[in-house]
Amino acid sequence: MLSSLILHDFRCFERAEFIPSPGLNLISAPNASGKSSLLEAICVLLRLQSPRAGALAETIKHGAAGFTLRGKTDGRELKCHLSREEGRQLLLDDVPQRKSDEYLRVGLVAFFSNEDIELVRGTSSKRRRFLDFLGSQCDVGYLKNLRAYERALRSRNFLLKEGPHRGKELSAYDGPLITAGDYLAKVRAQLCEELAPAVAKHVGAISTRGEATTLRYERSGGPDFAAALAGSAGEERRLRQTVVGPHRDDMALELDGAAAVSFASEGQQRTFSLALRLAQADLIRTSRGAPPIYLLDDIFGELDPHRRRRLLSALPADSQRILTTTTWQWLDETAAEPQHWRIEDSRVVSA
Repeated sequence: MLSSLILHDFRCFERAEFIPSPGLNLISAPNASGKSSLLEAICVLLRLQSPRAGALAETIKHGAAGFTLRGKTDGRELKCHLSREEGRQLLLDDVPQRKSDEYLRVGLVAFFSNEDIELVRGTSSKRRRFLDFLGSQCDVGYLKNLRAYERALRSRNFLLKEGPHRGKELSAYDGPLITAGDYLAKVRAQLCEELAPAVAKHVGAISTRGEATTLRYERSGGPDFAAALAGSAGEERRLRQTVVGPHRDDMALELDGAAAVSFASEGQQRTFSLALRLAQADLIRTSRGAPPIYLLDDIFGELDPHRRRRLLSALPADSQRILTTTTWQWLDETAAEPQHWRIEDSRVVSA
């Protein structure tokens, strides 16, 4: 659980401190006041990833040279500093970290937002990012292989853009790409297999309509990556990019036997996306032996009272839950007793 968070020059916050309770925390503030940025800061501190920005440099406060996030979780102290000039610096218990591996073993996060509906109706890149976020928290070798794959992919695509005269150099990256790619695909397929029953359980609990859900991993070139890569050489030369591999794979989602992206209503799609996030948190807990911190960014306003109550009851009582909303009057419908917070002048204060 997160016991403290201090922000310097992150988004709209010049300096702010947040001391959440170990249970349910409700942050209420108008739109554009910084409540989403507060949850984003927690995710960046613990996972070194932003659920909103493509690059962490985008989160630096306008006009500042960099941001600093410091926090404590389960007796460990984390510090992440990002400078426009010097890059990223990490400290774990005040000890500088050359690599992020040990740092990332400390904090676990499940992040929910209104944009999660794009997991169902959006592009495959959204679903791959979902699997990567899950894989990096459940499998000790996942992040290392993801980075290796991305390095090899960038190098291959650079050579493909250069033209066919770089063919011999191109083959040098095939081995690393296949090795890392097969690892990622194997873990992702296993995650999808484990997600499927958990998603079905949560869809049933949230909607009570009895929809049947299907979830499976789809490899872009079939089960044999090496053969698919060799067979795509002509297409690669034509498009000048690597056309098969985990960067093109997808997670197929179906509701009652039909593609959820095409045939599910918006309410069903939103239920499916919530179930995916809840199932993601279940897998993190199972694999790591502890619940993640649940960060829910202003999602309750998009739900009808029935789904709202059922989602809130689906969050484990022994986990730390931090929710943002524009108003908390709807909470009267539940038996929850949260710690209330509000944001005033870029400060987090107890309500």
